[in-house]
Amino acid sequence: QVQLQESGPGLVKPSQTLSLTCTVSGGSITTNYYYWSWIRQPPGKGLEWIGYIAYSGSTYDSPSLKSRTSIYRDTSKTQSTLQLTSVTPEDTSVYYCARNPYGLGPRYDYWGQGTQVTVSS
Repeated sequence: QVQLQESGPGLVKPSQTLSLTCTVSGGSITTNYYYWSWIRQPPGKGLEWIGYIAYSGSTYDSPSLKSRTSIYRDTSKTQSTLQLTSVTPEDTSVYYCARNPYGLGPRYDYWGQGTQVTVSS
């Protein structure tokens, strides 16, 4: 059984860099053909896809975040890390990691429980 667990700071100050980690258990993040996505949900709004790191190590992130994101991995720890720079209160959200088989559209078979991040001074 694959499990995903997000971790990171619950509170970040404006202009700082947010760093979140997704730890995967019960599976490998290098297994063909899975894409490990980051998704967030601001309060009162819908889900917003942030980006992914693929089984191959390639990454892609949403243009809406204007190149503020970096996603990388530590294969020895089966972890994916999301960094979001220059955060503002608009980045306050519940952040999720999720697994997307084959990278075909927003279809996820496993999700983490999510972690609340608040951006505030």
